[in-house]
Amino acid sequence: MTAAVGFLAASIDPSDWIDDAWDSGANPDLWLYRRRTEAILRKLFRMSVEVGRLPSILGSEFFRTHVTSYSVSSFEDAVIFVHDVERCVAKLDHVSQTLIGRVILQGFTHEEAGRLFGCTRWTVERNLPEAVDRLSEIFLAAGILELVEGPKASDENCCQEGEEDEKFVIV
Repeated sequence: MTAAVGFLAASIDPSDWIDDAWDSGANPDLWLYRRRTEAILRKLFRMSVEVGRLPSILGSEFFRTHVTSYSVSSFEDAVIFVHDVERCVAKLDHVSQTLIGRVILQGFTHEEAGRLFGCTRWTVERNLPEAVDRLSEIFLAAGILELVEGPKASDENCCQEGEEDEKFVIV
């Protein structure tokens, strides 16, 4: 069983929820990558199954994911992708790995995951985005995600600027 995918059936201790090691405010733009990071994780799960690395710990568990026919250019590319993403996921703390595994990969709702972890739905809803943001930051550093550039200040078509002679306050 691989280290990164092996977190799917692990349980977490509610006292582990607070993680002061990561600064969630260091990069406020990480939320831009959440959807892409979740898509990469789902692709990891599908491709792990395709290359024969289904975690044995899942065994008879029912995991709710739709089956699609995803074609990769080669088996070697799939193995490299799975290996690279698994190494990035392995850099996360145990709580983040377990939370991502249950909610994103196995498809549990926030309420169901909260019951599994012995906490409230609000705790899951607060911690899941931070876990995905941490993983996005790791993906950016590893080159799995590309940096998204925001609008440039000198852009002429910027809709935030008013005309020079335009008055904003009516006197």
